Amino acid sequence: MATTLKDSKYARVRRKLDHPVIDGDGHWLEPVPVLMEYMREIAGPEVVQAFEKTYRSRAAFYQWDAPERKRRRSARNNWWGTAGNTLDRATGFAPGLMYERLDDFGIDFAVVYPTLGITLSHLAPDELRQAACRALNMMSADMFRPYSNRLAPVALIPSFTPAEAIAEAEFAARALGLKGTMLDCTVRRPIEADAEWQPDPARRRQYVDALGLDSPYDYDPVWAKCRELGLAVTTHAGSKGWDGRSSTSSHVANHVGHFAEANHAAARSLFLGGVTHRYPGLNFAFLEGGIGWAINLYLDLIGHWRKLNRKAMDRELSPANLDLAELRQLLERYGDERLRRNLDALLHEHLDALEPFVTAEESVRRNAGADEFADVPIAGEDDIRRLFAEPFYFGCESDDPLTAWAFDGRMGKGKLKPVFSSDIGHFDVTDMTEVLEEAFELVEDGLLGEDDFREFTFANAVKLHGGMNPEFFAGTAVERAAAEVLAG
Repeated sequence: MATTLKDSKYARVRRKLDHPVIDGDGHWLEPVPVLMEYMREIAGPEVVQAFEKTYRSRAAFYQWDAPERKRRRSARNNWWGTAGNTLDRATGFAPGLMYERLDDFGIDFAVVYPTLGITLSHLAPDELRQAACRALNMMSADMFRPYSNRLAPVALIPSFTPAEAIAEAEFAARALGLKGTMLDCTVRRPIEADAEWQPDPARRRQYVDALGLDSPYDYDPVWAKCRELGLAVTTHAGSKGWDGRSSTSSHVANHVGHFAEANHAAARSLFLGGVTHRYPGLNFAFLEGGIGWAINLYLDLIGHWRKLNRKAMDRELSPANLDLAELRQLLERYGDERLRRNLDALLHEHLDALEPFVTAEESVRRNAGADEFADVPIAGEDDIRRLFAEPFYFGCESDDPLTAWAFDGRMGKGKLKPVFSSDIGHFDVTDMTEVLEEAFELVEDGLLGEDDFREFTFANAVKLHGGMNPEFFAGTAVERAAAEVLAG
């Protein structure tokens, strides 16, 4: 099935490269009947029936008319979300065919993510979610094992509680030998206070727990376990169905930027929650959202730290710094009649237009000791670079021109780490043999240098996974080249 490199449409690109190409985020299409067999063996027929009922229930959307969809705010999902031609569809289903065609794609080694698995970690109840994730991991390990020198499937780690995440990470790494993870870092939870008026948890309002800042659970044991097992934490969560992403008629409205939004929530929570401070050496990857949101967040964190670290707030923003006598004089001089008439009330309890009916003394007292960066000690901008730009990696698809921003040093804040992510198997890759050629257009268009392209398509993936586990690429087609990156 595969063509030789000499005859491949990628020959022109590959001849220019002096390094292998690693796909940091390709996808396979889980054969659902096979998955159900594994589920039946693990948990019995009742769980399989619950699985089938859950996914069949999604057909209700198509039975409702447009007004009913709006009444329910039932979000429009994908039309058709997977590869649309016969050969590529078969490639998604069969690891053996994917393995055989890698040279046609110009890829030497691929880290492979699930497709249905992106939704499995959201399932309820606990037994169904955990059985589905376990079955997927066992199926992935079995079906990809003959091709491990060029394909590495990741383990799906349910993360509704720390205990289930640790249990599955242990099983996947130690029993199945899987070396990569996909962990949902944005878990939707019911608001506890709503129990006062809504007895059914499924009907309560929800919020997004991003597992770092303000989580109801302590996920530190999960991060410790991942570091112990040599597993980079990669998240592939999305935000479809969140507030602002519940169009009942447009999949595009719900889909555009939804990976970026979920990744933004996860990255800022892990950073501000101090996870990267407490667990140095633990790498994280935020997949399929590109780099634009990450650059925005990185610069925003720097800007907010400058203005809102505790010393800056006390120095520049505290109401205690106001000279009320001088303020009175200025307002008496420049205020109109109404302002002067209300001056006493204004100065007494309306000094802050964002917090009226509060005295300056009370405002100072309320915020005594508050520190926006209490969980992530920062002495300067270099600490933000160390705790954000160093442990975080970002999945960028081949046709995304914004990838070039990651290497643009003109901002003076340090470069970020994009990882080449083909997304083969999904709707946006209409021809699997074009992904590397599309990526190389960044070089041809002058947006990336050849060294940048090497980082993007090879070295960053090595550092992400091999930096956690030096044996990640042992016995693979890229073992020697990866070892050179890690040694360097």
